Amino acid sequence: MRLALALGRRHLGRTWPNPSVGAVIVAGPPGAERIVAQGVTQPGGRPHAERIALAEAGPAARGATLYVTLEPCSHHGRTAPCADAVIAAGIARVVSAMDDPDPRVAGRGHARLRAAGIAVTVGVLGEEARRDHRGHVARVIENRPALQLKLARTSDGFAAGGPDRLLITGPLANARVHLLRAHADAIMVGVGTLIADDPELTVRLPGLEGRSPLRVVLDSQLRTPPSARLLGDRRVPTLILAAEDAPEAAERSLAAAGAEVRRLPGAGRLALPAALAALARHGLTRIFCEGGPTLADALARDGLIDACLLITGARPLGMPGLPAVGPHLAALLASNGLRPAGEERVGPDLFTAYERS
Repeated sequence: MRLALALGRRHLGRTWPNPSVGAVIVAGPPGAERIVAQGVTQPGGRPHAERIALAEAGPAARGATLYVTLEPCSHHGRTAPCADAVIAAGIARVVSAMDDPDPRVAGRGHARLRAAGIAVTVGVLGEEARRDHRGHVARVIENRPALQLKLARTSDGFAAGGPDRLLITGPLANARVHLLRAHADAIMVGVGTLIADDPELTVRLPGLEGRSPLRVVLDSQLRTPPSARLLGDRRVPTLILAAEDAPEAAERSLAAAGAEVRRLPGAGRLALPAALAALARHGLTRIFCEGGPTLADALARDGLIDACLLITGARPLGMPGLPAVGPHLAALLASNGLRPAGEERVGPDLFTAYERS
């Protein structure tokens, strides 16, 4: 199962709107088992991991054990149910990490397997699987993608100070952030951060440039400049969420620059729950938010943060500045609504992870 989970993690960010599932088939007599096939959900969400593994195993699947990180599907979509394929292949036992909360499945896949005489075990490394599949869970249960927040701060707690962009973290920490980007469905910022920093929001690690996810900008009044750097590379799409009353001329300019503009109901500021619901309808399951302290605190206020990565640089700002952690996020951390999930030094910078309780 650990191998199946590792396989699934490889394609995180590449399989939306479907979850990235890992599957391993093991065959042989007790004490002499061997792995005969592996599978992972393919980019775009098809084929599913089980079908990849079953095709690789061929006749060796008969009488074998399938380890899979999520319950095999039992509904007809673009293809027939994976549960039916598992039965047809002659698998004797299925070990599944967790039930699929999708109401189209929700235990029916496991029930179908049991009805066909297959031994089914559920819950092996279930906590790890729920962490890996939290985007899928959030989308089908809460009608929004799972959101991981990233904030960088100086050693004295500030995210910005003065008119110039503040470079807080070192190259090793920056590379780690780019790796996290590569495993997200989308990178999200607010228009304030976009105007202040003019980021590219791409993955620039050697060999992973093709893993740059969708860029999402929350921009109620379409203040994004058409000359923004993230619009300079049309190979990576950009989605801008705006309010109904945003200027039409600005929308035309941004569309001409390569952005997709999607308007949400209401005037003035965007409602964050509605914005995330719109992203879920778009098919997104995992959002990596790099939007700065103002957006971070608003997300904390609305209870929309599933994981938080607080990166503390080695140097102080040494003067008054913009605090990285606002009052709502501070309260959430203090109440253990986001509980500590580990610390790690990456070069001189400290990574502190938190997860939703």
